This record gives sequence, C-alpha cells and structure tokens, in this order.
Amino acid sequence: MLHSNIKTTSILAIFFLSVVICSCKKNTETKENPIKFETITKNASYHLFDKEKNPNCELEIAFTYPTEYTDNNILKEIQNKFIVSALGEDYINENPQKAIEKYIKSYIDTYKELEPDFQKESESLSDDEDPGAWYYYTENLSNDIFFNQAKILSYTNRLETYTGGAHGAHAYNNHVIDLTTGKWITEEDIFVEGYTEPITKLLIEKIAELNQVDDPSKLNEIGYFGIEEIQPNGNILVNEQGITYTFNEYEIAAYAIGVTKVLLPYDEIELYLKKESPIAQLFNK
Repeated sequence: MLHSNIKTTSILAIFFLSVVICSCKKNTETKENPIKFETITKNASYHLFDKEKNPNCELEIAFTYPTEYTDNNILKEIQNKFIVSALGEDYINENPQKAIEKYIKSYIDTYKELEPDFQKESESLSDDEDPGAWYYYTENLSNDIFFNQAKILSYTNRLETYTGGAHGAHAYNNHVIDLTTGKWITEEDIFVEGYTEPITKLLIEKIAELNQVDDPSKLNEIGYFGIEEIQPNGNILVNEQGITYTFNEYEIAAYAIGVTKVLLPYDEIELYLKKESPIAQLFNK
C-alpha cells in the first residue's frame, strides 16, 4: 500500500511539473497579432505626349496595409500611418485605394512636366540622334511586414527610383508601431538617456565586422565616408532578436556600398534599454 502511494505521488508530481513547464513555455512564446492585411497592386505607364514612340515612365506599386484589428480606432490610426509613411503627408486621412489612385495621378502629372523640355530638345537634334535616354523614369514602391508579434508591428517601406541619371536609387525606411496605442515607437522610447554614444560605438564595431575590417578607422578605405558619419539614425526595425538599423545609400557610404543593415542583439545592448520600453516584452524573457 505504501509503495502504491509513493508511486501515485510520484506520478502526480511529474504531472504537475510537466504542467508548470508547459505553462512557462507557453507564456514566453510570442503569438502573431490579431491584425489582418491586404495588398493593393497597381501598374501605370505614360509616354511623353501620349505617343508610344516617345520615352515613358513606369510605376509599380505593391502597398500592404492593415484592414482588420480588434480596436477600430487604433486600426484607423495605423492605416493612416501606413499611408503617410509610404506616400507622404499629402495623403493623410485618405482611403487607401483612393490614396494610391491619387499618388499614381500625381506621379504621371509630374512626369508630364518634362514634355516641354523633351519637345525643345527633340527639335534641336538631327534625325539620327535620340534625346530619350534621360527621359525614361521608373518607380517601384512597396512595403514589407518585418515583425508582427507581442503587440509590436515593425515594417519597411521600399522605394526604388530611376529618373534618367547614371543609376537608380534605393531607399528603405523602417517603422515600428505600438499596437496597444497605435503610436510610433522611436529610439527615445526604447533607449535610456545618453544612449547615443555607446550605441554609436557598437554600430561602428558591427559595421567594421560586417566588412571584415580589423580597424574601424579603415572603413573609409573601402567606401565609407568616415566613422564620424555613423551614428543612430532612427531608421530601425525590431523583432525578438534585437534592433536592426538601416543606413541608406549615400548616408554613410558611397553608392557602390549600397544599403548597410546592422543588427544589435538585445544581450549586447541591455544596459541601454528602458525597462518600461514598449518593446520590453521582447528582451525581458
């Protein structure tokens, strides 16, 4: 009988221990936020003077935006942030579909302003000369959801443009939203006061590592403008791993270097993180 009780007690102990372990594991897991998205895809093109033989502009848009959320007021604010961050202040409070249509019209109308210059240049050239090389324009506008968990929404707006120059341009603009309030989350919300100097030092070290440079001062030898140009720029993404900084073309380096992305893991920056930060649940596990 005693042996039976001991056996029963052991089984119960193992059962309750398993429940505790499972509960702890469940509490540390992050789940996707209850927010739904749709994507508006549009393509537009226009030839100067509406003649197919002439140069043209081409616009491609793949705009993802939130359509459903548990709080309608916050949803409205988030939608507006997506629109303004991608298209600009001129489209504030616009319906997403209408905003995209207006943006397309504005893009083509702006391109049409080249017509007088194109006409003038065409008239001054001989029949075998082509004035069109500098009049072909393209734009590709899109966005990507980077992280969507723990009441945090982090995304990137991507803009690729060509306006007749030697090469195109690429820009990646990052954003982080607190889904409990619908507000932006900034560096100042995440880091303690005086964070700039230590985070700058870490960014420089990480960029040197990425480029396999043993001395950060040598970064200028491979195309960076100099370590004095590198500092926190607010262009951040967050996820469960850490904070990612993006430095766009010409921001800290020559065009040939391209975009520089730097991940700062939480365990390397924990001294500079606010305990009451909106993203605290991501690093206080």
